[in-house]
Amino acid sequence: MSTTETAIASAEAHSAHNYHPLPVVVATADGAWMTDVEGRRYLDMLAGYSALNFGHGNRRLIDAAKAQLERVTLTSRAFYHDRFADFCTQLAALCGMESVLPMNTGAEAVETAVKTARKWGYRVKGVPDGMAKIIVAANNFHGRTTTIISFSTDPEAREDFGPYTPGFEIVPYGDLTALREAMTENTVAVLMEPIQGEAGVLVPPPGYLPGVRALTRERNVLFIADEIQSGLGRTGRTFACEHEGVVPDMYVLGKALGGGVVPVSAVVSSQKVLGVYRPGEHGSTFGGNPLACAVALEVIAMLRTGEFQQRAAELGEHLHRELGLLVGGAVEEVRGRGLWAGVDIAPALGTGREISEKLMDRGVLVKDTHGSTIRIAPPLVISKEDLDWGLEQIRAVLRG
Repeated sequence: MSTTETAIASAEAHSAHNYHPLPVVVATADGAWMTDVEGRRYLDMLAGYSALNFGHGNRRLIDAAKAQLERVTLTSRAFYHDRFADFCTQLAALCGMESVLPMNTGAEAVETAVKTARKWGYRVKGVPDGMAKIIVAANNFHGRTTTIISFSTDPEAREDFGPYTPGFEIVPYGDLTALREAMTENTVAVLMEPIQGEAGVLVPPPGYLPGVRALTRERNVLFIADEIQSGLGRTGRTFACEHEGVVPDMYVLGKALGGGVVPVSAVVSSQKVLGVYRPGEHGSTFGGNPLACAVALEVIAMLRTGEFQQRAAELGEHLHRELGLLVGGAVEEVRGRGLWAGVDIAPALGTGREISEKLMDRGVLVKDTHGSTIRIAPPLVISKEDLDWGLEQIRAVLRG
């Protein structure tokens, strides 16, 4: 067997089969490129589901991590450390908010947002104990904890994991009438992705997010924007909500916040909302650790320049223009914003998995979702020349 086949066989023999990776074994990576154990190079057009917005091995992030590794990596939240205050202050400022509650993974941040909304509902809004309701959108993806999959509409995420956590109402994405009708006096929050990533990069109709914002204000309900994939530069703005001039009550962040170096996530909101917590009611041993804060601080500094948002906007316009030229033949629809696209492949051409494998054979890595859709999300540092080369391979595969 080849080195690749040996590595895959060993992984399959000794790991749970909860993923179905493409058959490539990455050994090194730099910028927008990855190299496998056989020495073959691949253009990364997935970027770790946006965790690698700033590319593989970004020098600023690696240097920040190395410097912190020499100092202190973990104190637990039993003590303060000298990077914590700067991280919270600067992340709050980036979001235009006041307070930060740091965690590690995106799912932890969503769980934190759910707990926060419920506690706010009981302590501030006055909802009777145990009666809080949170409205979510169909086809959402917010993580894979037991509570989160309880309000998923994806059978693969839900089946065989019950009993499910109550307290959630699911409405169609993009339907303001359904959202309005679902609201009651016990509704404490609306939790939504401003662009649904796992569902195929679904962009809501114009005016939907401002409508959600207006309804939540009118009914004294928190608007929680899950910007774990869409945020931190991916769509051409710091946050996807900005495209429609919307500021939620709470941002849920992760992925790119750790720069693809360490897992970092956070809930960012007002003092009034996050101020409902008292010591001991919520936390994480690694949440807000010194290493995570050091890397995230560098991410925040990079985003403050606006360079990456501008690159995503300009290259994203080019990406969507070129992909749009394929619609009508092998491609049924292209959606997205910035350097983020969902491409629906005509079923006669093959499944999303089959198209992804064909692209892999040509040196481009993407990922399928929901049968016939592929997702394209290269690192924001990708050059136009490399992006064009990747698009050339996509055209070649889709045109046969």
